[in-house]
Order: sequence, then C-alpha cells, then structure tokens
Amino acid sequence: MAAATGLSESTIGRIWREHGLKPHRVGTFKLSNDPKFVEKLEDIIGLYVSPPEHAVVLSCDEKSQIQALDRTQPGLPLKRGRCGTMTHDYKRNGTTSLFAAMNVLDGTIISQCQPRHRHQEWLKFLKLIDAQIPVDMAIHLICDNYATHKHPKVQAWAKRHRRFHFHFTPTSASWLNMIERFFRDLSDKAIKRGSFYNVNDLIGAITEYINQHNQSPKPFIWTASAKDILAKVKRARATLNKL
Repeated sequence: MAAATGLSESTIGRIWREHGLKPHRVGTFKLSNDPKFVEKLEDIIGLYVSPPEHAVVLSCDEKSQIQALDRTQPGLPLKRGRCGTMTHDYKRNGTTSLFAAMNVLDGTIISQCQPRHRHQEWLKFLKLIDAQIPVDMAIHLICDNYATHKHPKVQAWAKRHRRFHFHFTPTSASWLNMIERFFRDLSDKAIKRGSFYNVNDLIGAITEYINQHNQSPKPFIWTASAKDILAKVKRARATLNKL
C-alpha cells in the first residue's frame, strides 16, 4: 500500500489504526441457504433458553479423524524468557473419532471414542446415551445434518425409542450447536500441544480431559435471541446482495 500510494509505511499504519482497519486479518463466514432456517433456528434456541420439563437436552456431534501426532523431537518446557517449544514436523500414529453429547443444563459430557464415524458408530453412541439417561426422561438431541445422523437404520432405531427427539441445525450453521465450543476447548487444552505415541495414548488424553471437565462442569449459557440473530443475518444478506 505504501509503494502504491507514495506514502510512508508508518503513515499507512497510522491511517489504518485511526479507522480501525486490520487488513492482515481475515474472518470467515457463510450464510445458510436452508429453506427452513428460521424454523430450525427458533426451535434450537428455544431448547437452549427454555428446555422442556422432565427432559434432557443434549448438544451432540462427532469430532472425527483426530490425529495422534507425535513430534519428531522432544519439546522444550516453558521457562522465564522463553515459551514452550515443539517441532513443526510430526509423525502420524493413527486417528480416532470422538462422539460427544453435552447436557446444555449442567455442562456434563457423555463421550465415546470410536475408530470410525459411520451410522453404526452413531447408533452405538445413541445406545450409550440411552443407557446413561434416566428412563423416565425424554431426550432431545441437537445434531447437524451429517448423513450418518439421518441414516435409515438410525431413523428405524429412533421409531423404536420414542423418548428420543432429534433437532437438526440449519445447513451451514454449525455455530448453532454448542458442543462445537467444547470441541474448541478440548483441542486447545488437550490435543494441539500433545505428543501421542499411538491412538490409545490420544484417547487417554481425551478421556482424562473429559473426566476432569465432568468433575466441575460449567454449562455454556446461550444469550443471543433468535430475533437478534435473524436481524444480523438479514443485514449480512443485504450487504452480500450489493456486491
């Protein structure tokens, strides 16, 4: 920019700061084109802010293909004047897929690591949920639109287990599923900085983190109303239509 305008780099930097511009940063977004976006949005936010009585609401998803990465050399620990270090390269030692369901009322996590994430594994996880939730409670599951969640065998199973109620997020709206926030924390605190010799080592780290979380769980509190979200989406769509 300085070369193109003939101004100094410091002047360009000052102008950007004065106008709150940060051209080195880029945000990502995608507006959902789901024809039932409003209906699904209001349904899920309703579960967050006013869950039904005698029922448990679970935010569910898979964190698939988590890699057991082992660094090629030992990292150096944190010390005064130096951050902790690790090699930029790594060895892949296999993968696991984490199935997780977060109770939106108290923040506890039901989880299971499995080698794949097909409908067979999803059914196995649903059976785990069924076994852990008291039989006199209805179960409302918030899921995304992954084909596994809507497989014919899953639908047949759901018809035989009437206390399960499935609520699907709009397409391209994974931000509406609160379990994604937990997955982010899990990645930052237990996976990204780890070094895992094999898949069992990785599963052990995931399990330990979830067990510690469940000892003193804290729910994520949903604060945005459907009205505010729809207004923001409307403004974003209007801006896109001008381009």
